[in-house]
Amino acid sequence: MKGLITICARGGSKGIPGKNIKLINGKPLIAYSIEVALSLAKERNIDIYLSTDSAEIREVVRLLGHSSINISYVRPDFLANDTSGKLDAIIDVKNHAEIEHSINYDFVIDLDVTSPLRTVEDLNIAIDSLFSKEEAVNLFSVSSANRNPYFNMVEEQSSGFYGLCKIGQFLTRQSAPKVYDMNASFYIFKRIFFAQEHRTVITDRSMVYEVPHLCFDLDHSIDFEFMSFLLEQKKLDFKFNY
Repeated sequence: MKGLITICARGGSKGIPGKNIKLINGKPLIAYSIEVALSLAKERNIDIYLSTDSAEIREVVRLLGHSSINISYVRPDFLANDTSGKLDAIIDVKNHAEIEHSINYDFVIDLDVTSPLRTVEDLNIAIDSLFSKEEAVNLFSVSSANRNPYFNMVEEQSSGFYGLCKIGQFLTRQSAPKVYDMNASFYIFKRIFFAQEHRTVITDRSMVYEVPHLCFDLDHSIDFEFMSFLLEQKKLDFKFNY
């Protein structure tokens, strides 16, 4: 099978300015996603493409010195603003790569720069899991949720009062159906996902891969500080170096 890895990193970031190339434990944040992509490409037949609108990000990636990372694609402005969807950006760089190589990829993996705590083992297991289920069209990474809509999450009802998000008579969180947080670390799509023109990553034929170790997204400055501490002090609960 032939695969494509997309690493999408637009220039604008309001929560953590410049976060995609901000140094964390001595190297740009984007380097962690590039390193795991390169490691996976040693085991599987995979092309790797950067998708960015930023000349600065492209130059940082170039200076990392990995010639197998294709940095020729330039993300158009309409896919690089606050209202544009990530899936549209993935589709656009996928189409570009397929035209450039005159092929159709069997699968596409998107590695989110701001959620880098994933391993090659995670990706290999997830790929094999997705392709073991013929009717599945895609898979995304998740973590076990601390809150549960059947037990301790509420929303406003039509009456104006508040009640549980999902109906159920569960006396403990452990007895409620298991739910997950999407940790945004990676998404894997079969070719058929794009052929069927799905508009969101959550479909009626989606699978999940529960990351068996710490994994979270960098949304706020405190998240960045927390991850920096974990990396610098070697506090992660799994091996994370390439």
